[in-house]
Order: sequence, then structure tokens, then C-alpha cells
Amino acid sequence: MSIKREYGGVQPGIPLGPLTLRLPGVHYRFEWADYIQGLLMCTVCLSIIPVLMGKLDMSFEVALAIVILNGTLYLAHVTFGDPVVPGWVTPAIPLLIAYCETFAPGVERMQALISFELTFGLFCIALGVTGLAKRFIALIPNAVQSAILLGAGFAAITIVFQPGEGLKSFDSNPWTIIICIGIAFFILFSESFKNLRRKHKVLYYLGNLGMMPALALAIFVGPLVGELPWPTYDSAIFTKPDFATLFRDFTMLGAIPIPPLKMFLTGLPMVISAYIVVFGDVIQSQALIEDAQRYRPDEKVDFNPNRSHIIFGSRNAIMSVFGPDISMCGPIWAAMQVVVCERYKHGPKAMESLSSGAGSFRWGTWTGYFLAPIVSSVKPILGVGLASTMLIQGYVSVRVGVLKSRSFNDLGIAGVAGAILATRGAAWGLAAALILTGLIYAGRTWKKAYEPEEPVFPCDSPDKVAKEVQEIIKDIKPASAGTSNKVA
Repeated sequence: MSIKREYGGVQPGIPLGPLTLRLPGVHYRFEWADYIQGLLMCTVCLSIIPVLMGKLDMSFEVALAIVILNGTLYLAHVTFGDPVVPGWVTPAIPLLIAYCETFAPGVERMQALISFELTFGLFCIALGVTGLAKRFIALIPNAVQSAILLGAGFAAITIVFQPGEGLKSFDSNPWTIIICIGIAFFILFSESFKNLRRKHKVLYYLGNLGMMPALALAIFVGPLVGELPWPTYDSAIFTKPDFATLFRDFTMLGAIPIPPLKMFLTGLPMVISAYIVVFGDVIQSQALIEDAQRYRPDEKVDFNPNRSHIIFGSRNAIMSVFGPDISMCGPIWAAMQVVVCERYKHGPKAMESLSSGAGSFRWGTWTGYFLAPIVSSVKPILGVGLASTMLIQGYVSVRVGVLKSRSFNDLGIAGVAGAILATRGAAWGLAAALILTGLIYAGRTWKKAYEPEEPVFPCDSPDKVAKEVQEIIKDIKPASAGTSNKVA
């Protein structure tokens, strides 16, 4: 039985300096809907395996070992107080691949990856420990934040649809992606489905599963339309990750020498570029949580950018030693964070706490890595899973990015700079956003670049949000009445 929180309070936990220890079943309720969804959504985590095999000359089993190490560290976020679904530094993956390919395959390439990931991790930890991360984000004008989010959305969509480049998954599996992502969007975002799930219990439980029904359908749709093979199985129950070969041949614990100082210096521009992307992810985390918080007055969600930096920075530093990873360790999996946040908005009956949903989901993905039947089932749809999460991330990034703008000028800056970011890279996009903001808000109008008021959109007005919140409160108060809450 988990410890209950007070109405409107922070989820219970044990303070550990800047961190807060939370254990499933003790400090938050275990959410079976999110856990089951995680079992299949490990598809997306596994989809980095072909990249590791092709760029770093790893076997499937060695690459699987890296995915498992990274997946184990995903659990650190909710466990230590960060209420998010962590993921990769997705938009920076193409940049890191290009950087690593400038080095000879083998030892030199692994040294380049190790030196980059270690430097990147320590840099993020330093920002979190000193408290500069939170202050840094507060200094960024609204238009620049909006531009970063829009640019990330444009880039995520482009990587799926750009002919002959990017993931190449849409060209190979157009009907599978169209059908399955259409169903995912309907379940996650449709107002019609939102009304239907209130009337029909079956649809209520279906909606709780988020993206899982669409990916499960892809296993059957792909072969039926002739785009994907059927899964193949053997008698194995558990997967066989090759940790011994990973440590021996691909890390500083074995055959890879400590990178020279020159490599650490050479990787600094890549570190800055990756941090620009991570900075956008942290902004996105905060924006998604703030949006979800409006619908749940029963919980005060404690999101701290400094704590987030410490956790994902530590993950990168650890992976650089035990399992260097091209996908890197980022603060948020945007597509799944929005799935969790959307379900969270339906009240404590659907999800007790944001931590309970995010934590249970990541326990589900972690379990899925070890189950051979699940890995065999999703192998054929790895490309579809990656394309789906990119498209949902793109949708959410654009939606949240637009909401970050506070005026027509902000939207104009964000649109131009976001397009530059998507087509020319993070450094160019950020520079364009800062220059345009400086030119447009120069002089006495500079304070308008930090306008705190939220915009009013016809389909998402404060009156509509208030009405939806009142509907949720009707379900919350009876469940909250009479409970005695203690914080560990």
C-alpha cells in the first residue's frame, strides 16, 4: 500500500539533498496500464540496435546489452524525484553519427564517442549541481523557447518523411505507418474519442494504453499489406545480451584506451550542439508538466531542471564508461511523456500521480528487454515504432512550441528560427532565434520578450480548461476524502 499524499500536495518521498527517493508501491501507486504499455513500447528503445550494429560494428547481442544498460538508468529519474519519461537525445543522433564517422572505425571511433559522452555528462551535472540550469532556462526569452520546440518538431517530422534519407521507414512501410499512426493520434488526441471513453468502459481502458494498441496492430498490419515479415520465434524465454563482449571490446574497461586530451577538446563543439537540443528537451519537459498540472489540482508536481540535469548527466557519464551509446541519455521521451500526461489529465482514478505513470511505464520497458517472445514480436516493426514516436514527438513539440509564444512577433520569430534549426542544425537555429529576438525586442520593449501571460486559443481557452478541471475534481474529491497522508 503506497503512502497517500495530501490533496494539492507533492507526492511523498524521502529527501536526499537535491534528489527525492521514490519507490514503486511505497511512494507511488504501481500503474498496470502504463506497465503493460511499456512492455510493447520497448520496441522504440530497441530500434537503436540497427544503428549501433551498423556504425559501431556491434553484434545484435552486444547492442542489446547497451539498450539494457541505458534502460536500467531510465529508472533513475522517477526513483530520484524527476517525474518524467526519460529517453534519448533524439534530434542530436544524426549530428553524433556524422561526428563519429569522421573517425576511423574501431578503437578510434569508440574513443571519440566515449570522450564526447563523458564530457557531455559532466557538463550537464555541473549545470545541475551549481543551480545554473534552472537560472539559465529562466533567462531564455519566450520566442527562443518556442523556436527550439518548433524546430525539434519540424526535425522529427522531416526525418520520417524526407525521401531517401532519415529513417527511410515511411518509404518502406507507408500503409503500415499511415494506418497505425492514424489510430494512435485518434486515441491520444481526438476530442471525439475523449467523449467516447467517458461513455464506454472498453474504450476507457483502450485509451489508457496510449500508443500500445497502434503498435500491436502494426505487427499484423505490416505483413498483411506486404510491407513487413511476420515475427519468428524460437524456444527461448529470455534474451541473451552479451555484456562480456561489450565490456571487453567496446569500453575503457577492456580494449579501448582512455581517449587522449585532443579528443575531448575536439568533441566540445558537439557537446555544445547536443546541449542545445537537451536544453530544448528540458523546456519541453517543463511545458508538458505545466500543461498537465492545470488539470490536476490534487497534486503539486515538483519538476526541477537542476535535478533533471544531475540525473541525465550522471546517466551519460556512466554510459560512457560501461556502454557508450549513440542515442545518448536525454531528459525526456517526448512522445511517451505526452501519452502519460494525457492519461494523467483524466484524474487520480486513471493515474494516481505523474510519477506513478512515468515510473510504471519505464519498469515495463525494462522488463520487455529481457523477454525473448516480446523482442521477437517487435523485431519486424522496429522502424515503424521509431517513426511513430518521431511523428508524435513532432506533433507535441509544435503544439507546445506554439503555446510558448506570447505574441504574433514571438510566433514569427519561432517559425523562422525553428525552420532554420530543422534544416541547418541546432547551433544555427538558436543563433537565428537570439538575433531576431534582439532585433525585434530591442530597447524598452525588451520586457515583452518575457511576457508571462498565457495566450487564449479558441479551442483551448481558459474557460474550457476550467470546465474540464471541474469535471475531474468531481471524481477526485470523493476519492481524496478521509485519507490520512504522511510524507516519508
